Amino acid sequence: MAKVNALIRLMRPKNVVLAAITVPLGALFGLEGSLNSQQGLMVTIQILAVLTFMGAGNAMNDIKDAVIDAQAHPQRPIPSGQVTSEEARNFVIVLWALSISFMSYGVWQLASEGMQWWPLLSIYIVAAVLMVTYDLGPETKSKGLIGNISISLMVAAVILYGASSVDANSQLVFWIAGVVFFTNLAREIIKDCQDILADEGERSTLPMKIGVEQARMLAYTLIIGGLVCLYVPYWKGPFEFGQLLLQAPAILVLITLNGPLFNGEDVTASSRIRAAMLLGLLGFIVTMYL
Repeated sequence: MAKVNALIRLMRPKNVVLAAITVPLGALFGLEGSLNSQQGLMVTIQILAVLTFMGAGNAMNDIKDAVIDAQAHPQRPIPSGQVTSEEARNFVIVLWALSISFMSYGVWQLASEGMQWWPLLSIYIVAAVLMVTYDLGPETKSKGLIGNISISLMVAAVILYGASSVDANSQLVFWIAGVVFFTNLAREIIKDCQDILADEGERSTLPMKIGVEQARMLAYTLIIGGLVCLYVPYWKGPFEFGQLLLQAPAILVLITLNGPLFNGEDVTASSRIRAAMLLGLLGFIVTMYL
């Protein structure tokens, strides 16, 4: 049981659960309404595809970062000895096999219903390339900002993936994906500020190149970009401008990040950005059903 728990921790359940939530949300936002039973089944299968995809990516990241984590995060499963690198690699293979199977079934479902299947497949392939090149190949993870962008694109793509699982293409989905991309990119940069000492000699991150103060300033600028994407659906539609009040919690959390960032409180800032993302998604949900 301890081994199973350690393997689950490799998947980073908190991140995986967030991904699982955004798949049906992407479908709902894309349809601007509700799902019927058939669409619900299609979305459920793609939730499993994303869960195993994200889990595989997180486990790959832990395998790659075992040396760094021994100093920065010694409690992680591999550096703590709860899971061997070989066991982790075998686990990754199983997760990838499951994810590809779920995605393939979704493509078949869409094609059999006469719906567009290629967006689902295309988004998955692009995300898979970004995932593999993050830890392998050119190893964008070690190249700082490029790796941050890759991760953020993958996270934002989940919203689009959810919409494509039911052949939905509302513009609302793209604005919400923009919110997720910009805020997650800011969070990745802040996390690099937090880990700057542990990453030394292993990665060439943005804070190393331009300094932590300027990196934090860039992160806050990206947060403003996320706020703009959040604002547009209430300005241009499909929502009413007055409904923007429902996003007040997320907006307040984001605009008050300048204090923690100025004081170098990277852990606090990173946690608040995650909370703001959840609040923002919740705000969109409430708006959609009012």
